[in-house]
Amino acid sequence: MADTADTERDLPLEFRSVPLGEIETARSRHMWTRSAVGVAASGDLVVTGEWDGTVTAREADSLETRWTADHPDHAVGIASLESDGEDGSDETIVVAGRGETGTIAAYDAETGDQRWRYDTVEDVGEAVKDTVFYLPYAVALETGSEGRLYAAARRYERDGDHRQWHSTVYAFDSDGSVRWTDATDASPIAIDLDADGERLAVGYNRCMGDHDTGLVVLEAESGERLWSWDPGTEGDRRVGDVSFDGESIAVSSHGDKRGYLLGPGGAERWRVDLAVETEIDDETLYAYPNHAYANDGRVAFVTGNTYAVESRETESRHPNEHRVAAFDADGDLLWDDEVRGFVHGLAADGGRLVAPCAQNFRLRDPDTHAVRWFDLESGAGGCERLEGIGTAAAVEDGTIAAIEEPVEYHDEGRTRGEYALRVGSLE
Repeated sequence: MADTADTERDLPLEFRSVPLGEIETARSRHMWTRSAVGVAASGDLVVTGEWDGTVTAREADSLETRWTADHPDHAVGIASLESDGEDGSDETIVVAGRGETGTIAAYDAETGDQRWRYDTVEDVGEAVKDTVFYLPYAVALETGSEGRLYAAARRYERDGDHRQWHSTVYAFDSDGSVRWTDATDASPIAIDLDADGERLAVGYNRCMGDHDTGLVVLEAESGERLWSWDPGTEGDRRVGDVSFDGESIAVSSHGDKRGYLLGPGGAERWRVDLAVETEIDDETLYAYPNHAYANDGRVAFVTGNTYAVESRETESRHPNEHRVAAFDADGDLLWDDEVRGFVHGLAADGGRLVAPCAQNFRLRDPDTHAVRWFDLESGAGGCERLEGIGTAAAVEDGTIAAIEEPVEYHDEGRTRGEYALRVGSLE
């Protein structure tokens, strides 16, 4: 890849902080999503979701609490909705849950009062085992115009060698009523709505049943399936992320570890190698491209951890693990850089990317713990280092909000960092 941009320099950016209470300390290997953060569309509110179900809205400037609500499940996803109320613009905070009910609930942005609630367990079914991976999980939220909300929920189960997913994609009206659903036996991982609000892209990560395609594009109004696409690879791994840019869709492929830009109907415009299988010292190594973001003719992909084809442990690292790479409309590389640690979720706003970086569990280097940001066109950006790990982030109108979680490496015996909200301004 190209020479890296210098994103590790210190910039004059002061992050404010507020503690979030207690959470189980993360370990060397990555834990599941346990926290969420969002910046309201109005820009004056930062909302956090915690593993114990606590949802707290704070003033963006002072971080003083405006309201607190108790979500029925672990609060692991947050989105902001705007609609036209009787007195003008009306804002709602939507929270996605992972737990017994897999609840999606909407809260008034001013008061925290619950406006509506939907339990996805009614569609994906109840957990058959009392472990986090079996719980109903509202894994993705996407907001549209007129208070429309789109969501994807899933549930996993296993009986011996038989593994199965149950999932549903939803369109909700502003009052919480369901406009349409689309159910499959695959595992959705990401959704994205086009700028006109007419098409919804759904990325499926694991396909091991009758549903055998990684990307489905639905008509947003009706839920009708318009077209589908798949990397055409063996096995059940398919797509890691999807992102619209006009008529194009960027797709990160878990099947072949490449990035794609697709046109209408799924026509392939280009593809690039990101972290494809590579031979190093008699090991075949790869890394998953976990995130994709497309905007204004540019596409960025972020890769994750190194894995070996034939063993659990590896002696070497894939040369493109934990990297962000940006490409132009023709698929030519613009820039690439290190993110250094695992990125649970990429945040973006226009031409800016924000990566909350957790541990590199193979190297166990605390210098990877940070919030890093990049300009999509040039790669220029900055870094706010954290004592703990960065596990969630949001960005809106120059405001960055991130979650820090404490971590203890298994071979160190020391807790680093705390459970806290970090907020800074890039403007």
